[in-house]
Amino acid sequence: MSKVAHWIAVDWGSSNLRAWALDAEDTVIATASRPRGMLGLAPDEFEGVLLEVIADWLPARSATPVPVLICGMAGARQGWVEAAYLALEDGDNALGRLGSQRTPVTTQDSRLEVRIVPGLCQRRAADTTDAFDVMRGEETQLAGLVATQPNFSGAVCLPGTHSKWARLNHGNIEGFTTFMSGELFNLLSQDSVLKHSLRHPVSSDDLSQGAQRAAYLAGIDTALAAPARLSAELFGIRARDLLDARLPEGDARRGELSARLSGLILGLELAGATAGLPAGSRVVLIGAEALCQRYRIALEHLGFAVSLAANADMILAGLGRIQRAATAV
Repeated sequence: MSKVAHWIAVDWGSSNLRAWALDAEDTVIATASRPRGMLGLAPDEFEGVLLEVIADWLPARSATPVPVLICGMAGARQGWVEAAYLALEDGDNALGRLGSQRTPVTTQDSRLEVRIVPGLCQRRAADTTDAFDVMRGEETQLAGLVATQPNFSGAVCLPGTHSKWARLNHGNIEGFTTFMSGELFNLLSQDSVLKHSLRHPVSSDDLSQGAQRAAYLAGIDTALAAPARLSAELFGIRARDLLDARLPEGDARRGELSARLSGLILGLELAGATAGLPAGSRVVLIGAEALCQRYRIALEHLGFAVSLAANADMILAGLGRIQRAATAV
């Protein structure tokens, strides 16, 4: 690298760390990543791991510290330093306040000026009875969406182990809901009686054609039509494996049953997440491409218009928006 970073953007998740060096015009001049996520680190290890990744982007001596803005699980209670959740309030632009609520981190290296983006929390919602919810990391992706589409209104889904559905109105987040669908699928497929009948994992390519696609979409339709029967339909996967002679043998059999489980679990999520959405309305997906494709197949099957926003692009755009807002104060 021919020059020192003007500032550094970092996405520090549970499993991985990604960093970008940016110049004074917010142009990316270098990138780096490591499989050194929050779950594998003690609080006193974070600074050393960060320096391993970004040392080449820092000045040789400490003149003016280089700002480092971090989003994600480094700010969790088990992370480097806990960054408090920023509460949603009626009519308040929480995404616009992220820059003013960053948590400073004391470092040994004087070349660093580290701050962590807060998460968002929700203690109320007009359409729910139990509105307690939190997000950490996804707020930056949403800020990135608003940075690229300032007046965006509509539904945004951020698929993951704990998927988030957010409602935005003219660039302001009005509320969000978390669905544990990914974790539920993992628990059922690995630790329940169903594990004897399944193939794990099932890729989005598997769900895009043939018998597995049909089983996936049938699972979605079944869950949407009768969500109260989900528990019975889940055990029906095991019973079909034992009794249904129409199923293929071997790996194809397990793949088809796995696809049905995936459809049932996601269908239950969609029954709740899309209940208030007008038919044919647009849903923006932000996340890993393969997982977004799984959601896209399901949502388009249900008649929604789907668009995808690249995960890394939204994170970087969000961190840039937050950094600019902070330095403008």
